[in-house]
Amino acid sequence: MSMTGPQVVPSATTVLQTQGAAPRRGMPVLLRRLMPLIVVAVVLLVTYVWVSSLELDSIEQRTLNADYIAARIGEHLVLSIIASVLVAVLAIPAGIAVSRSRSQAFRGIVIGIANIGQATPAIGVVILLAIVWQTGFTTALLALVIYSFLPVLQNTIAGLAQVDPSVRESARGMGMTSTQVLRRVELPLASPVILAGLRTALVFAVGVATVATFINAGGLGDMIINGLKLQRYPVLVVGAILVAAIAVLIDWAAGVVEDIVRPKGL
Repeated sequence: MSMTGPQVVPSATTVLQTQGAAPRRGMPVLLRRLMPLIVVAVVLLVTYVWVSSLELDSIEQRTLNADYIAARIGEHLVLSIIASVLVAVLAIPAGIAVSRSRSQAFRGIVIGIANIGQATPAIGVVILLAIVWQTGFTTALLALVIYSFLPVLQNTIAGLAQVDPSVRESARGMGMTSTQVLRRVELPLASPVILAGLRTALVFAVGVATVATFINAGGLGDMIINGLKLQRYPVLVVGAILVAAIAVLIDWAAGVVEDIVRPKGL
């Protein structure tokens, strides 16, 4: 004689509740992904309503208008994005060279130079280059590249170092050359770490680009400095909010790209 416990027969209500619970699990993930966009949109809307309710004087009206703001945002984005592209072009090959080199002296020199650029205050780098060279867009661009170089360099070295040596040996055993192993195996596996460094560098560039105004390179720093000098606090607040919003949006977009290009299974 066998003993069996009470059998539970799922009812139609139980089946419907079970089937309906699955979509809810995806909602928090989607909401979390879109939360930066929602927060930025709300902050920008509140800022717009606040500025619209103010009685602006002639100086504030010349600054807080669509044409002026669009021009400053364009300058800021161009400076930040070009600097980030140059950092990627320079820092990733440098990181590969350091990871391939067996010379501790070479490794120390490259990382030491990058550390100097990161440790020096951004305004110091900009002003120093302006003194020894010239003012303008090119000088600000070079300063941003120097300041944003280290995260990409370090992440490239770290990403390549974490690749399992057995994976490299397996690739070589299949007849791949060192270049093929690097291009087809190591870089794809290291790409999440490298992209994280690029993401950090891009956000750095957006923030540091505000000091480009000190050497006549434009950008949203113009609004912040003018607001401080002229004591026009609406101009100052709008400039600061726009810089923060751009940094958040670029970080969000870089995170989306990072998820898209991440190799499956990592």
